This record gives sequence, C-alpha cells and structure tokens, in this order.
Amino acid sequence: MSSLPADNFILLSLVNTALRDGEELGDFCARYCAEEQEVVARLAEYGYVYDGENCAFKRL
Repeated sequence: MSSLPADNFILLSLVNTALRDGEELGDFCARYCAEEQEVVARLAEYGYVYDGENCAFKRL
C-alpha cells in the first residue's frame, strides 16, 4: 500500500520538490512504497506529464 498523499496537487508539489532536489523518480516512489505508473497516471489525470529531460512534472 502506498503512502502517497491523497490530494493530487499535494502529490505534484511533493514529487516536484524531491525531483528538484536531485532525487530520481524511482527513488521517490520507493520511499513512498508506490509504483511509478501510479504517480504518472494520477498526475496525468490533471494534465501533468513527466519531463525526464528537466526532471519535473509539467502541465501540458
């Protein structure tokens, strides 16, 4: 069971802060016992996609 925040905008803030501070997406997901696909899918529902080049979730 993942320990990700239930609110997707809090999740967005949390993951982008971790990525900005140099954490990899996979490491972030491991820390929260979550699958990368779950994080990507949840944020995609709100129009955010993972930009691997810039290591951040960005609005389409």
